Amino acid sequence: MPESKLGRVYASFMKDNNITADSRLPVQFIADPELAYVMQRYREIHDLVHAVLFMKTTMLGEVTIKWVEGIQTKLPMCISGGIWGAARLKPKHRQLYLKYYLPWAIMTGNNAKFLQGIYFEKRWDQDIKDFHKEMNISKLILQ
Repeated sequence: MPESKLGRVYASFMKDNNITADSRLPVQFIADPELAYVMQRYREIHDLVHAVLFMKTTMLGEVTIKWVEGIQTKLPMCISGGIWGAARLKPKHRQLYLKYYLPWAIMTGNNAKFLQGIYFEKRWDQDIKDFHKEMNISKLILQ
């Protein structure tokens, strides 16, 4: 696929991070099959969110994604990940986080369409710029 397509963005992210769509362990401790599926799908979408938001899997990137997910899903694990993960940032990353990443995550979480509800698999051929426009996503710009 061309580099501009959502499918290529996702595939490149997965390759760069040495993971596959099947890398996630099955959900445990949830007896209800439907709820277990929802949590499994959340895990799958998490990697897609990283990819489409161009966010690395560093601590800074994870905290940023957790804020976007926490705002959109209200899941306690996402909100607590944003809070407690941010507390672990080193001073240089904490400055970047407070100045750029956190405000962008809050804006994205509030303004973007609900990312957990997107059927990404039907959008592999969509241009990433068109996807961002449709989903109301602005790229993070560090000045």
